[in-house]
Amino acid sequence: MDNIRNKLGFICDMDGVIYHGNKILDGVTEFINWMQDSDKKFVFLTNSSERTPHELSMKLERMGLHISADHFYTSAMATAEFLHSQKPQSTAYVIGEAALTKALYDHGIYMNDVNPDYVVVGETSTYSFEKIQKAINLVLKGAKLIGTNPDITGPVENGINPATGALIAPIEIATGKKAYFVGKPNPLMLRHGLRKLNCHSQDIAFIGDRMDTDIIAGIESNVDTVLVLSGVTAIEDIENFPYCPRYIVKGVGDLVPEK
Repeated sequence: MDNIRNKLGFICDMDGVIYHGNKILDGVTEFINWMQDSDKKFVFLTNSSERTPHELSMKLERMGLHISADHFYTSAMATAEFLHSQKPQSTAYVIGEAALTKALYDHGIYMNDVNPDYVVVGETSTYSFEKIQKAINLVLKGAKLIGTNPDITGPVENGINPATGALIAPIEIATGKKAYFVGKPNPLMLRHGLRKLNCHSQDIAFIGDRMDTDIIAGIESNVDTVLVLSGVTAIEDIENFPYCPRYIVKGVGDLVPEK
């Protein structure tokens, strides 16, 4: 465990690691306090595209955690950076929340529901048949299909919610087009996190709760991985994958040294 505790910094997932919905998980406050008191570098990397960094900061503030907005990086931000690098000043039809639209606007990508370059899908609570129908026809006309992340579900207080991978599936099936997903396990996300921390891969650890996105992303980025069992993965699930995390803990509180 000292190998992890001695790292210069941490990249942490959020859902299932820090909270479930609006419920903070056991040991998180102690973990955050330890990182801050130990001058650890850290960034929260979330596949969710529903909230801006400021909104995430405020959400944790309501839970009693004081973390500034510059410690957050979302799949919405990564998606906007990716599209800007691919085609500056492009346009998009978006199925998602305001945070995704804002991230795209911030990178000069504007909304277009007639002949967009891209159809972009993220988490949303306003999913509808009309939006799916519009997206399908735009993709059939040539728009490229982009997902902010491939997650099928996300944990909440009372169970799970469908995530981007589930929401985009009908569009893929109806059009025969496969989406490109920007979020984890795409190494793009971890590279952004490393850049924010200004650290080399061997100097940080990546903490996540999902084998199929978090742990594989860390392995493919040559970063030490820590699987927490506080999210969607149970200990018996690990045997279902042909790879394994470097470390397994019940929750992030286990990383705090005993006094």
